[in-house]
Amino acid sequence: MSTREGNLEAPTRHPLDWRSEDFHDEAKCLAELERVFDICHGCRRCVSLCQSFPTLFDLIDEGSTGELDAVDKADYWKVVDQCYICDLCYMTKCPYVPPHPWNVDFPHTMLRAKAIQFRQGKVPLASRALAATDVHGKLAGIPIVVQTVNAVNRQPAARAVLEKTLGVDRNAWLPELAERTLRRSAPRSGVERPVDGEHAPGRVAVFSTCYINYNEPGIGLDLLKVLEHNGVAYELVRKDRCCGMPQLELGDLRGVERAMRANIPLLLRYAREGWAILAGVPSCTLMFKQELPLMFPEDPDVLAVRDAMWDPFEYLMARHRDGMLKTDFQHSLGRVAYQIPCHGRVQKIGRKTEEMFRLVGKSTQLEFTTIERCSGHAGTYGVKKAHHANAMKIGKPVFKAMAAAQPDYIGSDCPLGGHHIAQGVAELGGDIQPRLAHPLTLLRMAYGL
Repeated sequence: MSTREGNLEAPTRHPLDWRSEDFHDEAKCLAELERVFDICHGCRRCVSLCQSFPTLFDLIDEGSTGELDAVDKADYWKVVDQCYICDLCYMTKCPYVPPHPWNVDFPHTMLRAKAIQFRQGKVPLASRALAATDVHGKLAGIPIVVQTVNAVNRQPAARAVLEKTLGVDRNAWLPELAERTLRRSAPRSGVERPVDGEHAPGRVAVFSTCYINYNEPGIGLDLLKVLEHNGVAYELVRKDRCCGMPQLELGDLRGVERAMRANIPLLLRYAREGWAILAGVPSCTLMFKQELPLMFPEDPDVLAVRDAMWDPFEYLMARHRDGMLKTDFQHSLGRVAYQIPCHGRVQKIGRKTEEMFRLVGKSTQLEFTTIERCSGHAGTYGVKKAHHANAMKIGKPVFKAMAAAQPDYIGSDCPLGGHHIAQGVAELGGDIQPRLAHPLTLLRMAYGL
């Protein structure tokens, strides 16, 4: 077997054998953790990515031998607990991913360990409750209930109770419930004769996502306005549910399967009829593009949906390649600092949001700064009492880079990450506090819509 340093081929991903008994065998999982951790110890390129790697290396360095053999296997779970499956180590740092013969897949090794913990009932009820986005999201749009819940969440005493019962850090930013959901407020498309291009179809199905539907429907409405302005017909997918990413991060793979069984039949019609499917949250897009196909590689319906799924800016730039994107930008945005979220980077689509705003900058006043580093939020990781301080520490280089750009606006394709960054920038202080706006909102503003 070759032990050459590094890997010259593009990384490839093996399907996740999550239904086998070996996958859930704790002893075999610990043996694989030991193998992977020993390779990581000899490399250490990922030390700056998240808290998993410093935790691992501290355990090794503080041991009696300075090697992995002195680390108690019970402490391996401390490393697993810090991983939020961002995939950056796999896609941007690790030189030993497949097709290298060492076959290191750190995120899916962590996922295997999380799945074992979940099956053993070791995932706290509070963590499972936080991941149940469809459950608490259903309160959105209910008069009085929305105002009450939002008001309570702003009260320090209520946040102290939430911290004690659900482990939600009292200082972490929390989303508010929307008074009207995206599905209830979205207008019908007025485009009667959409035109397909060589690179992208002229019809779009919008997977609203839990967060945009229940918490920030304005982002979804801005996407619809941009599509309408560019002659793209759209429909909102109805009766869809959470994509399953929160369950994946917990290791609840059966929960992921339930979400897949609910969503794929709804999306399949659009895929088969040649529609593009867009989701405004990168984690949701990645779920359909990568994680579900790796879990269900033999399912042709899952693969069909994968091939129809687009990031919004990936889609819009494809329409630009077809000569079908309007560039009649009218509003100057001034200085914008933008963060590429982890789940956007690992989609292997390039910097499509940045490419769009370079177009905007050709006809309006715009200084656009791109920051390519993790915000630290990572789903529910950044709001948990156990991890919030680490999440702020991980994101601090982003906060500082944002503040240094002295922007009028800051934003990220990940809405949750954007709010986490805004909190971090505010805590840095400074005379000028930039406004937070999602890139889809900024694009709508640039069009003057």
